[in-house]
Amino acid sequence: MVRRHELTDAAWRRIEPLLPAQPPRGGRWADHRTVLNGILWKLATGAPWRDLPDRYGNWKTVYERYRRWAADGTFDRILT
Repeated sequence: MVRRHELTDAAWRRIEPLLPAQPPRGGRWADHRTVLNGILWKLATGAPWRDLPDRYGNWKTVYERYRRWAADGTFDRILT
């Protein structure tokens, strides 16, 4: 069951190829889908980043990914 403000499997299949690949070296990023669901929750609710539910991971990670994707055009590609 998909929670409110979260991506369906069909939406995720369309969006996933538009997201950056995992870095070849170093640590692995937090799961893109979980982070994106956290971003969607934050944008839909208007709550502060620090109030992000734990199921989306660390709020700082979600915020930084949001900031990076907004700056590098990832969100533009998703919306197009």
